[in-house]
Amino acid sequence: MVGKVKKFLMGNEAAAFGAIHAGVNVVAGYPGTPSTEILETVAKNNDGSIHVEWSVNEKAAMEVAAGAAYSGARALVTMKQVGLNVAADPLMSLSYVGVKGGMVVVSADDPGPISSQTEQDTRTFAMFSKLPVFDPSSPEEAYQMMKDAFELSEKIGSPVLFRPTTRVCHGCASVEISDSYDKNIPDGFVKDTQRWVIFPRTSFLNHQKIEKRNPELGKELSSYRFNTVSKKSGKKGIAAGGISWAYLNEALTRLPEAKDVSLFRVGTPFPFPEKAALEFLDGLEEVLCLEELDPVIERALIYTAGKYHLDVTIHGKHDGYVKTAGENSPESVLSDVGSFLAVKIPESRKLPEKPETPVRPPVLCAGCPHRASFYAVKQAMKGKKAVFCGDIGCYTLGNAAPLDMVDTCLCMGADVTIAQGIKAVDKDTTAFSFIGDSTFFASGITGVVNAVYNKNDIILIVLDNSTTAMTGHQPHPGTGITMMDFFEKKKEGIREDIANKVSIEQILKGIGVEFVETVAPFDQKKAVDTVKKAADLSGVRAIIFKAPCIALEKPKALYEVDKDKCKSCHKCINEIGCPAISMKDGKAFIERTLCYGCSLCEQVCPFDAISQKGGAL
Repeated sequence: MVGKVKKFLMGNEAAAFGAIHAGVNVVAGYPGTPSTEILETVAKNNDGSIHVEWSVNEKAAMEVAAGAAYSGARALVTMKQVGLNVAADPLMSLSYVGVKGGMVVVSADDPGPISSQTEQDTRTFAMFSKLPVFDPSSPEEAYQMMKDAFELSEKIGSPVLFRPTTRVCHGCASVEISDSYDKNIPDGFVKDTQRWVIFPRTSFLNHQKIEKRNPELGKELSSYRFNTVSKKSGKKGIAAGGISWAYLNEALTRLPEAKDVSLFRVGTPFPFPEKAALEFLDGLEEVLCLEELDPVIERALIYTAGKYHLDVTIHGKHDGYVKTAGENSPESVLSDVGSFLAVKIPESRKLPEKPETPVRPPVLCAGCPHRASFYAVKQAMKGKKAVFCGDIGCYTLGNAAPLDMVDTCLCMGADVTIAQGIKAVDKDTTAFSFIGDSTFFASGITGVVNAVYNKNDIILIVLDNSTTAMTGHQPHPGTGITMMDFFEKKKEGIREDIANKVSIEQILKGIGVEFVETVAPFDQKKAVDTVKKAADLSGVRAIIFKAPCIALEKPKALYEVDKDKCKSCHKCINEIGCPAISMKDGKAFIERTLCYGCSLCEQVCPFDAISQKGGAL
């Protein structure tokens, strides 16, 4: 007999358990906040029956999962919303080709944005790709919807999208989960070229089937348990989806005037549950739509009202009733509902005053090897015309003063190719591209191939810290660790930063880069000399600055300032910007609890006032 147990889970953990309990066979993804913990949770709770991998990028993950789903497996793909752009090519074709086993694509949206380049709405992508999308409003729903998503995918023979937002992903709740899980035994790949080979004629026919399927699916989803209509006697209604539904319910507990307001919860924004929408709209005069990012529900209700000639006014983002960007909050939803109902908003319970905290802009960690790498390039190019193209990762923080070493940043891997475009126009500038080791594997290699093929003139700087640091230190091809053996190897005491299974240096040489040098960034003299050497050459040159992230190693030593030697020149502060260094009583001061012992400050000080004190911590 199947039982239930309660666990206190993060939304991402709940989604992961939902996949495990649904009998998932293959999980592939690329780390990206706020989605990362889904795959990691599956890996931690893997009994060995699930193939789990950090793929080299989102496109690779999508295609691995597709192959598994072609073979009858239940497959899960995880990424953040901008990762869906990378995976869009296979996804758009998969929409037409379809799958055999259930395939769920998690694309975690990041309203704000909090940790992303853009605010991108996966629900809009669902409409574009013509794929169903699930939009959970809580960790509990993330768990429950996951199994529903797999079942729908198998029923219609198509991938489905799953769109948790940041507050659902990282929110925590007590979730009732099953104490057992379904077993899915794939029957293997069956050859069928008419099904699995995307010929134009096949695509055309399948497109017609999709256009016929989705309206019917919308009708069917109208009775889905997470698409609910609560009809009341009043003439006003509120429609909401995702985390905004949770905020709405919280607001309603504080507004007794809302007792006669009809409610519409939309758990599957596309295909839109039109039948349920008509039930909701019946007899209403005004409707408020609450959702994050694009007005997906709002547009669907406006369309439905127009289609059926309903005399109802839909309010939301298009008429300025609610904000058009950023994330909602319990307070903003309460305010929006209060304005819609024209009632006074009750005063919030006064909380204790927050203690004043110092303003601290985001900076590279004390001892971060990227700081030394940026500084070496800056010193080598002093007085020369140069452009520094950056990328997505911790090292984007190299843009901040005093380093000021990131002139452009667009998307993952773009540093390599943007540098080529700038150099093509601005011939007398030295074009640098800075890319991390994980990003190099994910999306940098093709850009380097392009540079070699087109005889471009750039200097590639690979910042190799032996991990995917920004998203929580996941392994990548350069570490030699996979998610199938990652946790076992850690148990055995094997350091994941030791192996170097896929060599960046060999890749660069293999695709035709003739100048490839690997340098320790904290050896500043050699680092600066290497950059100068590269700058004097032409063509594609590459420097790999290799040193582990400080999270992978214990602090090496402590450094202290000799007050008698310190001349208060501020060079250690004004040039490298290490958060461990400040001024105290007019002299430079190193905070012992922050010092990593990287030695960069010692090398920068012109008066030999900084030196190592004591051994390793």
